[in-house]
Amino acid sequence: MGNDIAWLERRLNGEGAPVIIDGGMGTQLEKTDVPMNDKVWSGQAVLSHPEVVRQVHEDYIKAGAEVIIANTFATARHMLEPGGLGAYVVEINRNAVKLAQQAVDNAATKPVAIVGSICEWAPSESPKWASPEAIKESSREQAGLLTEAGVDLIALEMCESREMSKVAIEAALETELPVWAGLCAQTHKGCDHLSVFDYAELEFEPLVRDLAVYPISVMNIMHTPVSDIDESIEVVRRYWDGPLGIYPESGYFTMPHWNFVDVISPEELVDRAKGWIGKGARMMGGCCGLGPEHITALRDGLAH
Repeated sequence: MGNDIAWLERRLNGEGAPVIIDGGMGTQLEKTDVPMNDKVWSGQAVLSHPEVVRQVHEDYIKAGAEVIIANTFATARHMLEPGGLGAYVVEINRNAVKLAQQAVDNAATKPVAIVGSICEWAPSESPKWASPEAIKESSREQAGLLTEAGVDLIALEMCESREMSKVAIEAALETELPVWAGLCAQTHKGCDHLSVFDYAELEFEPLVRDLAVYPISVMNIMHTPVSDIDESIEVVRRYWDGPLGIYPESGYFTMPHWNFVDVISPEELVDRAKGWIGKGARMMGGCCGLGPEHITALRDGLAH
């Protein structure tokens, strides 16, 4: 099981400075020339480049991250099996957490919480992974593996489908670890509403409303363009008055590669973050495209 994270809960609930979470893992691996997989993106790096995964964690810790996310975003069975890695589900998830733990041992000078990431999205049109029952069972398996490996909490990331996200959260809550929900938003031309990530037809607000009823610990706005964060906060606050985290993306994705185009500067990110904190956010970091230099700037710029 994980460590005592009472300090994290106190900070998220208003004590002291906002919590600093890490930046993007997959995009940082790609910056160091780790090959990306066209099905599981950075998921196979745990097998192919474990030392680089560990080093990225260490870099974020040294930059100021108080929370790091294990490289398990794309390592549930419903992701690995369509990518031809179904036989390695247990090994990859256990090793991903072990690498994060080793990084904490190597680089941390104060407590650092380790998060196990789960995503409900399946990179396959196979009917096997089209049902909520299948996604719930896969998420339950991964949540169990992450818990046994010793994560401190579980984060659902890139919640998109209302139906699939709900069953994934239910599976994660069975572990009795704290559970975070991470939602992605984006504006689209011709839409009169904020959408769920790339899906212009999916409204963001109903997803927030559905997930806010669960006994989660934090709701995160993540993998969302910086320009859409403020409106996302407004929507989330209509339904959620608990701890709020923000870790935006910058650049854009063309599977399986991140395009580091017009990435926000660390200085501008700090300026934006101060405004988000003014709206009640209690955790700051980065998602795809944002690296250790952004985390260092947040640490230094938000300390008080």
